[in-house]
Amino acid sequence: MNISVVICAYTERRWDDVHAAVASVRAQRHRPYEIILVVDHNPDLLQRLAASLPEVTVVANAERRGLSGGKNTGVAVARGDVVAFLDDDAVAAPGWLAAFAKHYDDPAVAGVGGRTLALWPGSPSSAELRYGHRLLEGGEPAEAGRRPAWFPEEFDWTVGCTYRGMVPGPIRNLMGGNASFRREVFAVAGGFADGIGRSHHRRPLGCEETEFCIRLRQRSPRSELVYDEEAVIWHRVPAERARFAYFRERCYAEGLSKALVTRSVGTGDGLASERAHALRTLPRGVARGLRAAVRGDAAGLGRAAAITVGLAWTVWGYGVGSASGVRRSEEPAMVGAQR
Repeated sequence: MNISVVICAYTERRWDDVHAAVASVRAQRHRPYEIILVVDHNPDLLQRLAASLPEVTVVANAERRGLSGGKNTGVAVARGDVVAFLDDDAVAAPGWLAAFAKHYDDPAVAGVGGRTLALWPGSPSSAELRYGHRLLEGGEPAEAGRRPAWFPEEFDWTVGCTYRGMVPGPIRNLMGGNASFRREVFAVAGGFADGIGRSHHRRPLGCEETEFCIRLRQRSPRSELVYDEEAVIWHRVPAERARFAYFRERCYAEGLSKALVTRSVGTGDGLASERAHALRTLPRGVARGLRAAVRGDAAGLGRAAAITVGLAWTVWGYGVGSASGVRRSEEPAMVGAQR
C-alpha cells in the first residue's frame, strides 16, 4: 500500500517542529511513498524548507490561505493510493503508517485515523525529538510534559488530541491531524471545504475534517471510517494553549465551526456524535471529577468545572453561529482536491 504523507506548514516559528515531523515520517516501519510539505502563502518559508529538505516535495498552497486549502493542495500533488495527514507540530510513532496500512486491505474502508497524545509544556523540544534524544525504544517520547491538573481528558480535542470517550472501531469522523484516506475518495466527496478549519482568522476554528468525513459518508454510505489507537502520534501543546483562557476560546470557536458544519451537512449528521458526547461522556466526567474532589484531589473540582464551562462555551458559540451566521468570508465552499 503506497501512502503519501501530507504536512501543512505556515510559520517559521515551527521550524524545528516541521523538521521533527518529517524525521518521524522518514523513520516509519512502513516506508512512506512520498512526503509532501505544503507551505501556506509564505514564500520565504517555502524557499527555506525546499533548501533544507531536498528529499521532500515542498509546494506552495495553491488555494485560499488556510488548512483546508493546504490539504487540498497536498491531495492534488499526491501520487500514493492513500493520503495521510500529519500536523506540522506533531511526531509520529514508528508504527503509525503500518497501523493505517493494515486496514486498507478491506475495500470498504475509506479512511483510518489514529490516536493523538499530547506533548504538554515541559516535554522534550522538537529539536531533541528530531535527533532522537530523550526517546524510549520504539520512538516514544521519554517525557510528555505536565498536563494542567484542571484540564479534563474529555476536552483534549481542544488541543488537537484524542479525548476520553473515543472508542476504537468505526467512527463518524477522523481527527484531521492524524488521519488517512484513500486518494480516490476525494473524487467522490470533493475537497476540504474552504472557510471551515484553521486559517489566519483570529479565532481557532476547526472541523474541516469533520465536515469532509460526513460529506463523504453522505455521498458514499457504504464507505467506512475507522479509528485505530495503534496509529499513534504526539502533538505539541504550547504553553499558551494549556491555559484556561485558550480552553474557553477554543470551545467557543468549536461551536462556531459546528454551526458551519451543520449548514453544510445538516444537523442530524452534523451533531450526532456531539449529542452523545454531551449527554453521556461529559456528565460522567463531571461526576468523576467530583468524586476525586471528595477523595482529596482538589483538582477534580476544577476538572468538573472546566467540563461545565467548556460545554457552555461550545453551545454558546454554536448558538451565535447558528442565529447570526459566521462572516461571509468564513462560509464553506467545496473547492480543490478533485482529480
